[in-house]
Amino acid sequence: MEGQDEVSAREQHFHSQVRESTICFLLFAILYIVSYFIITRYKRKSDEQEDEDAIVNRISLFLSTFTLAVSAGAVLLLPFSIISNEILLSFPQNYYIQWLNGSLIHGLWNLASLFSNLCLFVLMPFAFFFLESEGFAGLKKGIRARILETLVMLILLALLILGIVWVASALIDNDAASMESLYDLWEFYLPYLYSCISLMGCLLLLLCTPVGLSRMFTVMGQLLVKPTILEDLDEQIYIITLEEEALQRRLSGLSSSVEYNVTELEQELENVKILKKKLERRKKASAWERNLVYPAVMVLLLTETSISVLLVACNILCLLVDETAMPKGTRGPGIGNASLSAFGFVGAALEIILIFYLMVSSVVGFYSLRFFGNFIPKKDDTTMTKIIGNCVSILVLSSALPVMSRTLGITRFDLLGDFGRFNWLGNFYIVLSYNLLFAIVTTLCLVRKFTSAVREELFKALGLHKLHLSDTPRDADTAKPSANGHQKAL
Repeated sequence: MEGQDEVSAREQHFHSQVRESTICFLLFAILYIVSYFIITRYKRKSDEQEDEDAIVNRISLFLSTFTLAVSAGAVLLLPFSIISNEILLSFPQNYYIQWLNGSLIHGLWNLASLFSNLCLFVLMPFAFFFLESEGFAGLKKGIRARILETLVMLILLALLILGIVWVASALIDNDAASMESLYDLWEFYLPYLYSCISLMGCLLLLLCTPVGLSRMFTVMGQLLVKPTILEDLDEQIYIITLEEEALQRRLSGLSSSVEYNVTELEQELENVKILKKKLERRKKASAWERNLVYPAVMVLLLTETSISVLLVACNILCLLVDETAMPKGTRGPGIGNASLSAFGFVGAALEIILIFYLMVSSVVGFYSLRFFGNFIPKKDDTTMTKIIGNCVSILVLSSALPVMSRTLGITRFDLLGDFGRFNWLGNFYIVLSYNLLFAIVTTLCLVRKFTSAVREELFKALGLHKLHLSDTPRDADTAKPSANGHQKAL
């Protein structure tokens, strides 16, 4: 009997492993297909040639797609775990959700950590060096020569990073135990290196997310149709049509030798056409879309931002009085044993919405920063080098998202796998400072956003607008016609 029970247990374990592997493969296949369509939408079409460079571009494309799929999986990791916990808690004995268990959730977290390390330290550097390689001088040109050069560059990069981490470890913790632990490449060195990358990603999120939270109002205002209050759209369309016709007549009257004036007028005409399309879209929009959707979206954004700041403030108070509020504190009851929110399923849904909102805001804030402004992909006109840079940036942000969400107290779901083993998560001062900086910077960004119009009017009333004391981004608006369809010269 004991032998039969042991065989039965082995069979159940084997079937569960096969089932979990199949589910993980199907989920990743879906993410890979979606990522492939996203990248091919932005990839430059002129890169598609039938030669050696085409093969290199194709390999780099597949590696970038794999990295973007891993990034999407890292973003969905925490929401999927939260909703799975609530489902298992609500339907513990349901036959149709037996595949959803703690083992699957832990496996997904471990795979996300493994693939994030693989993409960040191996695949993306290989794709970049492979794309830029030409082969060593004196060797026969071809794919093999480029692969050899790429492997040599990867080895040199690994040695450089190893030396940097060794020096940093010696400066921070100079004892024999920490130095000897660096010899353990798999158990200590790679997790320690990924912990440093995660800290850098969280710091990048700390910089991007507050900027994105304030920038989201502007982005949604550009996507939605604003209410028409005391505006005559027909008159604006008539004026902008006259201006478009005047620019077209000026272009037809100029000779092709005056290249500078022709290029400048073509850009101005393009701006006028864009503004005309926006005005026509506002005119065609229904009254419900103009007067209901826009205010509702603005109120929703303001509500989500306020809830995020309030949750961070509450987490700061919990950190001061309760040790279990630390991200690397005591472990919870486990998956499917207890709800992680006081409001049950509604609270879990709110946490998931806030996590996605923070991720979207961080991406918007990332591309809004001046240093990363050139990283913005363009449809059918993005080089593979820029695609690789975007994939690495998104991977760093998405891998740090679960850590940031747990550190800020957006959710109480414990970090699983290597995500919960980061050394800096147990440092009280780092976690408290991170929460304080997030709350303060987000509040300042929102205050600056909503008081920009008042500050500009005060500067104009005091005559200080000529000194350019207001640092609001107006450079994009000065090159375009104003809201009523006129330009300064007109």
